[in-house]
Amino acid sequence: MSSYPARAVVDLAALASNVRALAAHAPTAQVMAVVKADGYGHGLLPAARAALAGGATWLGAAQADEALALRAAGIGGRVLTWLYAPGAPLRQLVEADVDVSVAAPWALDAVVAAARESGRTARVHLKVDTGLGRNGMLPSVYRDVLDAALRAQAEGAIAVVGVWSHLAFADEPQHPTVVEQAQVFADAVAHAEQRGAALEVRHLANSAATLTNPTVHYDLVRLGIAVYGLSPVPRLGGPEAFGLVPVMTLEAELATVKEVPAGFCVSYAHAYTTTEPTMLGVVPLGYADGIPRHASGALPEHPGGPIQVGGRRLAVAGRVCMDQVVVDLGPGAREVAGDRVELFGTGAEGGPTAEDWARAAGTISYEIVTRVGARVPRVYIPTTPPAASALRGAGEPRSADVTGGEGRG
Repeated sequence: MSSYPARAVVDLAALASNVRALAAHAPTAQVMAVVKADGYGHGLLPAARAALAGGATWLGAAQADEALALRAAGIGGRVLTWLYAPGAPLRQLVEADVDVSVAAPWALDAVVAAARESGRTARVHLKVDTGLGRNGMLPSVYRDVLDAALRAQAEGAIAVVGVWSHLAFADEPQHPTVVEQAQVFADAVAHAEQRGAALEVRHLANSAATLTNPTVHYDLVRLGIAVYGLSPVPRLGGPEAFGLVPVMTLEAELATVKEVPAGFCVSYAHAYTTTEPTMLGVVPLGYADGIPRHASGALPEHPGGPIQVGGRRLAVAGRVCMDQVVVDLGPGAREVAGDRVELFGTGAEGGPTAEDWARAAGTISYEIVTRVGARVPRVYIPTTPPAASALRGAGEPRSADVTGGEGRG
């Protein structure tokens, strides 16, 4: 067991349940669970296995190394990878039966070459830039690449199994670009089918579109942040509105508790000053662990990121440091070193959430969970209860009661 005085508790049963809940929102489509960025900070391999246990039939991995790590761990099913530059290990991907996105003419040439070298047929998804202005081919380029891809398919080098794109304003379902992009995508799909492509999957919907726009579900929905129990459309509703439960709880033990007088200055640049005699607690997590420095606090105008202590909602007092933050526990506080604090979790009993931290830092919940540092141990609550003999003593913290027994992927 790690001696690190903090941990990210990852509830894999909640993750699997979220996948089931999300699948119900898109009953006519297959489900891809996106596990890029180390499973959004939750752990690549544990997240992937829990998502498959919840009913996902596809996994999405942005980087080639992520996709290969899934295969090296013995994880089957369909896997799609899409973000790579010249020199990527395309032959390894083809040999590992990983679906590969093609987002530029050079990428098609490289995938075809890799397939010929491997002697296997590469499964290809053509990525169309329908208006996001990011990765993908503009429609005019897409048409030329499609023709070249179909020629390579006729030779047996590749199989064009999918066409896909990504929405710019999926979290604002009434935004006019959503309709515009959907039409560009529909035209791209129709063109592929007219040219004779027998597509297995057409996919446009991310988490937000899955929950708000059934017209773009097509054959496959790509679920990212919602798999991890966070709302992709917080303005429209929190996780509970969609049957989701946040998967990660970030917790720590107080390292120091001390009494200080009124007018006591706290942390770098003395951004926070106590207004009365009070107790200060040091939480051993800082920006090196992913705590956003933008969530520093200076009362009363700018309270910092929320921290729950002893059932009380408090906040970061002063600047977030590399390895620690300070919390003003209040006059007469009874907490002592070693007591548990929660930075974010499910929000039960008024506890803080990743969305609360996002608002405090002026960002999105995606960034809060994905930036939790590698040195913070992940403790896994498995998808199925462990044997009774695996449970630890009743007096130990909840996070130590059950673990998944896996390291981060």
